[in-house]
Parts: sequence; C-alpha cells; structure tokens
Amino acid sequence: MPTLPLTLAVITHNEAENIARCLDSVPFAAEKLVVDSGSDDDTVAVAQAHGARVVHQDWLGFGPQRNFATTQCAYDWILVLDADEYLTPELAAELQERLTELMASTAPAAYLRRSTIYMGQPMRWYRPAVGERMARLYHRGRARWSDARVHESLRFDGIAPTLRAPFNHVNNPTLPHKQLKVLRYAELKCRDWRDKGKPVRMWQAPFVFVLAFLKDYLFRLAFLDGWRGFMIAQTAASYALYKRMRYYEMINNPESVAQAAHILTQHGIDR
Repeated sequence: MPTLPLTLAVITHNEAENIARCLDSVPFAAEKLVVDSGSDDDTVAVAQAHGARVVHQDWLGFGPQRNFATTQCAYDWILVLDADEYLTPELAAELQERLTELMASTAPAAYLRRSTIYMGQPMRWYRPAVGERMARLYHRGRARWSDARVHESLRFDGIAPTLRAPFNHVNNPTLPHKQLKVLRYAELKCRDWRDKGKPVRMWQAPFVFVLAFLKDYLFRLAFLDGWRGFMIAQTAASYALYKRMRYYEMINNPESVAQAAHILTQHGIDR
C-alpha cells in the first residue's frame, strides 16, 4: 500500500496485548512511532515487529508525554492513537482519500470520531461513546497538546475539518481494568488541581455524584444501552466523587501524596 508523509504516534506502557492491532490499522503511515515509558511486558518487541520505531521516555504525564512524542516524529503531520484504539477500514480508506488535500491546506488539525466497545460490544446510544469528536490528526507546527497530567487536549487556532468514519476504542476490557484506571486518573487530576491551587469544596461532593450520574444516565442516553449504560454512568459518577474526596485528603494530609504514589506504583498503576 502506498504510504503518506504522516507519523502515527502512540504512547505506551504495558500494551503488548493491544499495540499490534493499533499499528496494523494504519498501513499508510510512512512512520510508526511508539514512545514507551518503561514497559515490563513485550510491548517494545511487539511494536518493533509491527514496524514501529520505539523511543523510551520516562513518564511525564499525558500532555507532556504527547508533546515529547511530537518532537520525535519524522513528519509534520501526526496521527495520534492510544494503544487500545484502532482505525476502522472505513476510516483508513477515508484518510487515504483525504489526507493529501488536507496536508496541502493550512488547516491546523482534523477531528476524528471515536466509537467505544465496552464489555465486548459497541455502545449504541451513550453519546460520548458513539461518534465522540476528538482532535487526533494535526500539524505539529500549528497545534500543541495541553500540559495536563490527564484529560489533555489538543490546542490550536483555526478551522479543523471532521472526518466521517469512526475509529474504535476498546474501553477497559473488564471492570477491574476500569477501577484501576479511575484510581490512576483521579490521582493525576488531583495533582493538577493541587499545582493550580484549586480550592477544596467538599460540600459539593453529594451533589456531584447525583448530578454526574443523571447527566450520563439520562441526558447522555446511557439508559438506552441497558445495564452497560447503568454501569458507565455509575462509574463516571463514582469517579467524579472520588476525585474530590482524594483531593480533600491530599490537601489536608500532604504525606498521603507520597504514600499513595508508593502503593500505586507497587501495583503498576502510577509511574
């Protein structure tokens, strides 16, 4: 298949089960780059076997790690996927058809639509999991990732087109995977809040849980996906509440930051 002057950039840590599918879904990328933060499984070997150049970088946080990856790319146009994501054949064909024109334009980036596979099946109704619009294709001279430790976003000025076909996200293959991810993301988010001096507002906690659940379950249509939708809404609400409880502890007991980092690292959650 003809290649295009594009780098596929993936950041990894212990993604041996996922990385091959991700890399193989973008056969037209002239370069495949994996920035690994110290995997102790076969991630590096599998990535190299599937055509990727692997660079090591100790973990910096999601935003800084993606910005580091940007500096390592051989091409100005970059497609970013996570290891548990992959292009559908329809999106791969659309990209091959439209990339040449996009690269010749002054557009800073393009939006892709992400569909989520949860508990082994695609979500059908829950709005953030059906065609969620995400900026994942960009020119590195015109866009930059935010420096957030988690929930980073691509920042750019100007108009960005949106591609039609989706890419897939295999979201947390089991509930234990999800709970471990909640612990990690909450810890990173709380550290960002602490660095910014965000005030502690524990009085909001009871309302946060209820409102977050209702937002996802009713207004984002999770209820139409049955019990899987209920579980997604409950997990999202629990995450919203847990972040605030953990932040309260972090501010009122600063020693807990190092203590939590130690136990999370022992279980491979923090790095």
